[in-house]
Amino acid sequence: MRRARITFNGAYHHVMNKGIEGKDIFFDENAIVYFLESMKEKSNKLKMRILAYCIMPNHFHLIVQNSSGKLSAFMKQLNGQYGMYYRKKKGGRGHVFQGRFKSTLIQEDTYMRMVIIYVLLNPVRKGIVSAPRGYRWSSIGEYYSEEDSPFVDNKFLEGMFNSEEEMYKLLNEWKQKDLPIRKTRIGDILGEDVFIKESIKRFDRRRKRTKSRNMRLGDYRFRSFEEIIKEFEEEKGIKLNKISLNTHKGKQLRGELLVLLKDEGGLTYSEIVKTPVFQSLKYSSLGKLYKRALKRMKKE
Repeated sequence: MRRARITFNGAYHHVMNKGIEGKDIFFDENAIVYFLESMKEKSNKLKMRILAYCIMPNHFHLIVQNSSGKLSAFMKQLNGQYGMYYRKKKGGRGHVFQGRFKSTLIQEDTYMRMVIIYVLLNPVRKGIVSAPRGYRWSSIGEYYSEEDSPFVDNKFLEGMFNSEEEMYKLLNEWKQKDLPIRKTRIGDILGEDVFIKESIKRFDRRRKRTKSRNMRLGDYRFRSFEEIIKEFEEEKGIKLNKISLNTHKGKQLRGELLVLLKDEGGLTYSEIVKTPVFQSLKYSSLGKLYKRALKRMKKE
């Protein structure tokens, strides 16, 4: 019997899978493009937030947020569709990927930055290029641009770093470092002791509820914009159009709403900035606002 994966709604993961027997399953440019187009399609369909990726000849790395609780379904469909493409082009029978995908649960902030840097450095570690920017098949070219990426939440990721210079400084510093992954009875985790203990408790509670209610993690969905706004207004006791953005309290409320729309509604910054309460902000400032608001909400 396969062991349940450690995950929960909104969890961040480093996901990877490789070709069976180490084969170069991404055999040419067209194959990689097909895989990326499939990833875009499946992430939009299943509401998975993609933060980073790196496609190597015989394996791939993804950094995702399990924002809809559909991580397993997403990976099954992505690997299955590419497997059919591979067999159509190369022939043969049987599995294309070597078993189930591997997944590491990631703590936010420092550990998220750490694993993103690690993934983007993969082609440098393998000696394919001398610098991350020289590799075409990673998401590094998606960041610090004026546009939203078609499927990578580049603005969300940019909010994790203070600047583009900081990201490249970390890329230079991390070339020879490995990830301090902890192996636990519920899977690999990258984070502090407190985060690991809380994750195990959360997993055990979820498993108990799953058995008693016959539910699956895959039953989660993003909440609607209308639902989030209604609950926010009721909880705060104020309508959105009555929030004074000239006050400290008003700005705090706007930040809290940004976190809710991003994390529970799955909206992009380009969608959020169209909401009247955010229209006075620059699009490029939303990432930093999100990061500050999230940090403050955690302390509270």
